[in-house]
Amino acid sequence: MNESSSSSSQAMGTIDVDQAFIQEPEHRPSLSTIEGQGIPVIDLSPVTSNNPSLSSIDALVKEIGSACKEWGFFQVTNHGVPLSLRRNLLEASKSFFAQSLQDKKKVSRDETSASGYYDTEHTKNVRDWKEVFDFLAKEPTLFPLTSDEHDDRILHWTNKNPQYPPHFRDILKEYIKEMEKLSYKLLELIALSLGLESKRFEEFFGDQTSFVRLNYYPPCPYSHLALGVGPHKDSGALTILAQDDVGGLQVKRKTHDQEWINVEPIPHAYIINLADIIQVWSNGAYESVEHRVIVNSEKERFSIPYFLFPAHDTKVKPLKELIHEDNPPKYRPYRSGKFLLKRFEGNFQKHREENLQIHHFKIA
Repeated sequence: MNESSSSSSQAMGTIDVDQAFIQEPEHRPSLSTIEGQGIPVIDLSPVTSNNPSLSSIDALVKEIGSACKEWGFFQVTNHGVPLSLRRNLLEASKSFFAQSLQDKKKVSRDETSASGYYDTEHTKNVRDWKEVFDFLAKEPTLFPLTSDEHDDRILHWTNKNPQYPPHFRDILKEYIKEMEKLSYKLLELIALSLGLESKRFEEFFGDQTSFVRLNYYPPCPYSHLALGVGPHKDSGALTILAQDDVGGLQVKRKTHDQEWINVEPIPHAYIINLADIIQVWSNGAYESVEHRVIVNSEKERFSIPYFLFPAHDTKVKPLKELIHEDNPPKYRPYRSGKFLLKRFEGNFQKHREENLQIHHFKIA
């Protein structure tokens, strides 16, 4: 049995048509989609080369600002992340998910830590057609014990460490270092595009709660009914995504037609999307954009998102520099960790009510 058939048959591939995976008709994949040629592709060489000119950096800041304003999504090239490292992690990810379900479950995620393997995530109360392994950027990661606003107790989350493939942990830790470097460069550019000091966001990430996720999407026998990830917005600051050449990511266009468009893989590029916290910090100047992942009936797909989150006790609110009489705060403050924990709780099982979303904090 080859890697693809082995991996999918030992986990999701053998699941019968289960109502838990079936999307509501309005969320099911369309038979015709629009290609995403319009999504900006931005060359980061002005901030990754040794001798950038001020004019090239100014032009880059404007390009980033335009992409954030018009799309909330863009791809970056010449980002400085070693290609060999990305390849090594992708190969390690394939080896991990090719194991038996029994072996993968030896490092299962549970409700005491966000680290580890699982295959039962829900997005907006519908189960996703995927398997996942999460690995924390900081160890230990400090996190609230409960989502109760009056409970100050803290957990110390640690990583689950698979024995296979060899050197998995070392590859993940090296990759996270590169993601941190790239994310800070992006945050500086985003800050400058908003008219802020370049290091304005840095103070929020000392004890960050970021993590890297390995996604595996097995071939799906009813890809017209299910999704790899249902429609959602990311709840962190920003997300940096590496994907293979299969594709499947779709973004909801911010125009009146609200069409889903494909984000086509560009070799070696990273996909960047703004998340909820940037939306609040910018007081709505930049928006977190809805996206989803469609599945393939024949091909398996792998992707590696890095989710950048601030410290758990960060009070997320519009930045004071961007607030004035004509632009009052549009969001109520909330604690990053409490919000994220509430979202995690909703990801484990189906609930009757809608999962917590950023629009619940919008000031009417």
